[in-house]
Amino acid sequence: MNNLDKKLPLEGLRVVEFTHMVMGPTCGMVLADMGAEVIKVEPIEGDRTRHLLGSGAGFFPMFNRNKKSILINLQSPEGAEMARRLCATADVVAENFKPGSMVKYGLDYASLSATNPKLIYASLKGFLPGPYDHRTALDEVVQMMGGLAYMTGRPGDPLRAGTSVNDIMGGMFGAIGVLGALIQRGITGRGQEIQSALFENNVFLVGQHMLQYAITGKAAEPMPNRISAWAVYDVFTVKNGEQIFLAAVSDAQWATFCDVLGFADLKADPRYGDNNARVSQRDVMMPELRRRLEVFTAAELTAIFEKAGLPFAPIVKPEELFDDPHLNATGGLAEVRLTDGPKAGQTARAALFPFTMDGQRLGVRHQPPKQGENTDELLQGLGLNAAEIERLRAAKAVA
Repeated sequence: MNNLDKKLPLEGLRVVEFTHMVMGPTCGMVLADMGAEVIKVEPIEGDRTRHLLGSGAGFFPMFNRNKKSILINLQSPEGAEMARRLCATADVVAENFKPGSMVKYGLDYASLSATNPKLIYASLKGFLPGPYDHRTALDEVVQMMGGLAYMTGRPGDPLRAGTSVNDIMGGMFGAIGVLGALIQRGITGRGQEIQSALFENNVFLVGQHMLQYAITGKAAEPMPNRISAWAVYDVFTVKNGEQIFLAAVSDAQWATFCDVLGFADLKADPRYGDNNARVSQRDVMMPELRRRLEVFTAAELTAIFEKAGLPFAPIVKPEELFDDPHLNATGGLAEVRLTDGPKAGQTARAALFPFTMDGQRLGVRHQPPKQGENTDELLQGLGLNAAEIERLRAAKAVA
């Protein structure tokens, strides 16, 4: 056990998760990374997320590190009984199946808390209880109906965000709820059910635009067409067709911007005297800035802006982040085992949670589990002997 393991705050906590895809596994991974023992209950054929192609290929290794895997057939009465016995040992149960699914197996909060009143139950859904809760939700569904796709795309061209923002954040909010419930349990001795949902998460994300309308009386424009709060806050195409994001979001930054680039005439121009004036003159100012900046390379602008302390960013593709010097210097990526597919057994680097505890990143203590890797160990922990486990396996209650 290393020093980081000794300091993990959730060590000794047992979590049983009935999850798949991204939202539920993210909730479990937050708790796992902070030290909890997280047991992933998979169907006997394994979590289908293990074998997704395309944009789903990275789901399983990304969101299932630091977990154990047990294969249980919930359709089998004996399998469902094993799942209930496992949950009886848990501090937290998490699930992200359709509403009503867990009731069939006696794995819902009401059933489990009747015999385990200290249980904290995280229910991760598409919608919180209400008129929409019968609908099937996906990240893209709620982005479309929750205003995010409208804000991300150009006018008339709604576009989903470039990652599973609602799934990931919905899982994180579920974990935040669990952490709050753990504190309250320490006071009252009782658990509770936590609910988190994709749609409500999405509405939270666009809440700033809702209030923008409430305050200004003007509907928010999609981000590519918005009236920026800052005059210089955009992507510029520069020499050799390279692109770079540059910004100057205060009057002091504008003065520095003009000084370091040799734009003394723009600094002195009364039309650009303060930020709001520059915003009102963007139609004139931006084409002029684009013309002047296109003689610089992206590397030259990077050096100038970094030295001056001005905001800038290269335009980076996800695969290029493996070579990012900051991530590599600070331990932001960690090796994980690929458990399935053509590269099973190989390793790849995965992003860690973006915070430190006691000055250290939360790392990978246990590799993403192979399918059913811990079935025997966990059943033995419930008091079953080898013969009983084999009988359950022969009956296809476990695998």
